[in-house]
Amino acid sequence: MIAAGHPMTADAGVRVLREGGNAVDAAVAAMLTSWVTEPLLTGPGAGGYMLVAGAGEEPVLLDFFVAAPGYGAPAQQRAELVPVEVDFAGDARQVFHVGAAACGAFGNPAGVDAAIQRWGSIELSDLAAPAAALARDGVLLNAHQAEVVFLLEPILRSTPAAAELFAPGGRLLLESDVFRCPQLGDTIERLGRDGARPFYDGDLAAAIADCVAEGGGSLTSDDLRLYEAVVREPVTVGYRGRAVLTNPPPSAGGILVAYALRCLNARPSPPSLQSLVAVMEEAQSARTPEFLDGLGVPGFAGDFLANRLGSTTHISVIDADGRACAVTCTNGEGSGIIVPGTGIHLNNIMGEEDLSPLGFHHAPPGRRMPSMMSPTIVTRDGSVEIALGSSGSNRIRSALLQTIVGVLDHHLDAAAAVIASRVHFEEGVIYTEPGVPVDLLRCDPHAIHAFRAPNMFFGGVQAVCRDPVTGSLTGAGDPRRGGVAVAA
Repeated sequence: MIAAGHPMTADAGVRVLREGGNAVDAAVAAMLTSWVTEPLLTGPGAGGYMLVAGAGEEPVLLDFFVAAPGYGAPAQQRAELVPVEVDFAGDARQVFHVGAAACGAFGNPAGVDAAIQRWGSIELSDLAAPAAALARDGVLLNAHQAEVVFLLEPILRSTPAAAELFAPGGRLLLESDVFRCPQLGDTIERLGRDGARPFYDGDLAAAIADCVAEGGGSLTSDDLRLYEAVVREPVTVGYRGRAVLTNPPPSAGGILVAYALRCLNARPSPPSLQSLVAVMEEAQSARTPEFLDGLGVPGFAGDFLANRLGSTTHISVIDADGRACAVTCTNGEGSGIIVPGTGIHLNNIMGEEDLSPLGFHHAPPGRRMPSMMSPTIVTRDGSVEIALGSSGSNRIRSALLQTIVGVLDHHLDAAAAVIASRVHFEEGVIYTEPGVPVDLLRCDPHAIHAFRAPNMFFGGVQAVCRDPVTGSLTGAGDPRRGGVAVAA
């Protein structure tokens, strides 16, 4: 079974499973398809993480997230970040920063290549061909992707190249309009044929570096040449008799999810709404400057957790052998910089305020940015029980926490756990969806911001669950972001 953020993304993975491919083959096929079906959420200019476990596999986290640029680039020549404001249907607003100065060293091509080399059973060229054809033929925007286009309109009109793709003739793409990018198809086909190397040390790398330099950004040929996907050991924390595997440092999100789960594990099951909010507040308060500086120190995860209890788009897959693959990728909101002749929309990760709480361009060149993305796998006695992950910036950790609690504490199936109303705590405010019993929080000293309807603000969880007794699978794609689950 596979859960993903778009029906065609999920269908691409299911086809591979039905043809005998494993969970990683299916996830890669879905990833490549998502570059076309979810073009503002991910793509070759984005980055991410992949977690693989189960079926006797040694659990491995493959880190191909965006790295800070700047090798050989004089800082004083960097252009200014361009601020744009995104309005989440009138319920909340968030400022993002775009332009060439927002582009970091991307990792998706490196991650795809490394994943297939390590776990793949199908040739990358065969996995890439359907996605390449889809980019050339075009795909109808569904309601959710059209909403993303609408929300990000200021970014999409910020450069002529972005406007040509997403507002051709001056009219913004709407639901049922066709998104088509033959150049992106050529780029996907090139990745399938030649692997990742041209993106980092070849003609594509040179074109990317030249494009960013022309706009005054810091991403250089040296940044790309030195980039590589990195294999890491997942963080593991016990919860309700299970082992929860998630994203380790230098990413920030996984360790905060682990910390929150460990806090809850010391309290009765199921946790109250007040307990959930309290551990969210504790996890946020732990994200100090010292925490961020420590993420790059070997052994930091163990020390952090030990000292505190004596804490986009996603694809989840479980295959017939019980192997799970959870992969989360993001382009941020996109920088508006599209590399001529390639269809590559570069990320704006260096302009993401959530990832730069100490100030923009604080990280030295080559350092992975401290993402909240946290592909997660829950096992019981070595067998996979849940594979999940989420999009949603800082809301990722609260979305994952509540989904895990829903399955393990409230004994919900995947769909019920994903659909359940959510709460999120950030910067002294408790955000709630309809259905959350707000009256229980009235005695809380923090402000309450009640949304009028379920909203993509609260993330987009894609989850697949395996019954530990029967082995049967259930899955759910988050309706907040147009997700679906499909059985092979």
